[in-house]
Amino acid sequence: MGDIETSLHAAINAGKIHGAVICATNSEGSYVFNKAIGKRTLLSGETRPQKLDDVLFLASATKLLATIAALQCVDEGLLALNDDLSSIAPELAAKQVLTGFAEDGETPLLESATRPITLEMLLAHSSGLPYHFLNPDVARWRERFAGSETDRRTVEELFTYPLVFQPGDGWMYGPGLDWAGRVVERVTGCTLGERMQQKIFDPLGITDGQFYPVTREDLRARLVDLNPDDPDALGRAVLGGGGDMNKRTNGDFGGHGYFLPGADYVKVLQSLLANDGKLLKSATVENMFQNHLNPKAMVGYGLGGLLTLENVDGWYGEHTLTWGGGLTFAWFIDRQNNLCGLCAVQAALPVDVELVGSLKQSFRRDIYRKYATWKKQE
Repeated sequence: MGDIETSLHAAINAGKIHGAVICATNSEGSYVFNKAIGKRTLLSGETRPQKLDDVLFLASATKLLATIAALQCVDEGLLALNDDLSSIAPELAAKQVLTGFAEDGETPLLESATRPITLEMLLAHSSGLPYHFLNPDVARWRERFAGSETDRRTVEELFTYPLVFQPGDGWMYGPGLDWAGRVVERVTGCTLGERMQQKIFDPLGITDGQFYPVTREDLRARLVDLNPDDPDALGRAVLGGGGDMNKRTNGDFGGHGYFLPGADYVKVLQSLLANDGKLLKSATVENMFQNHLNPKAMVGYGLGGLLTLENVDGWYGEHTLTWGGGLTFAWFIDRQNNLCGLCAVQAALPVDVELVGSLKQSFRRDIYRKYATWKKQE
């Protein structure tokens, strides 16, 4: 894997992507690598150069923001990581565990949950809450019992699925952060978007974000995902051609629904990297970078992202927190090597999944080479 700019320009010339936004920095802000490459197409069909302040669909990169919002409630004493959420979210307490289907193929086999769901479980995807498209049994349950999902639904109405394992016993990527966002709303009396603006973005001087659907005209004019291939700004390219999730949502979904410039998202990453106290208490940030899964999960997951459990020479340090959004967005926070960053590839439709994946990996590797070169020159 070579220079990320060269790889991106080659993909643009091949018609596979339209451009990309890359942002990286260290905790002090002395190292800054910000680059916008390529062009974006407006709804009118006009093309313009990609800019750092273009508004991006974050998809699942929203989860880190919702995690911070939930942890701020912990810092304020409104929530506790390991408390039973039944009184705040009785819908979660009512969920049973789906173990399969009877021989008739129609009757679900359900058992009672043996322990309550906690906020920690929601944030670390260890609650047993699944996405239907990742679990065949839940997909079958959804077909039979969820009813029509053509109308817009709230978190409570959309994610009615049963659990796929006992709370705390494993790891399954799912709508835990959507539920965490609702918990935040219930204990604060604000929408998740309002709370995030007040407690995350205002302290960092960020003003250009909004949950789907983006209604601010000044932001709509800068939306990468408002173009002839995506006239409803559903984030189709980010989601690999879909966008159905946004068609079905009503309200602020902390698992996937936010739009924000990459240059602003990296400010959040840097604040956590520096542990500067602007967003969370120091001990809370430390806890984000610890493994919150039991050994049964066979993976490391912090509060907000996947956790590397070992140091990789010349790359991610031990306990690097990382995740992304859809097929095209990747972010990381590496405290051991004092570096954080993001790469948002603007893919052409249909998405070349293998190519976009290789571009994200080129970014992850090359940004460390660039940082190492910069440090030698200091």
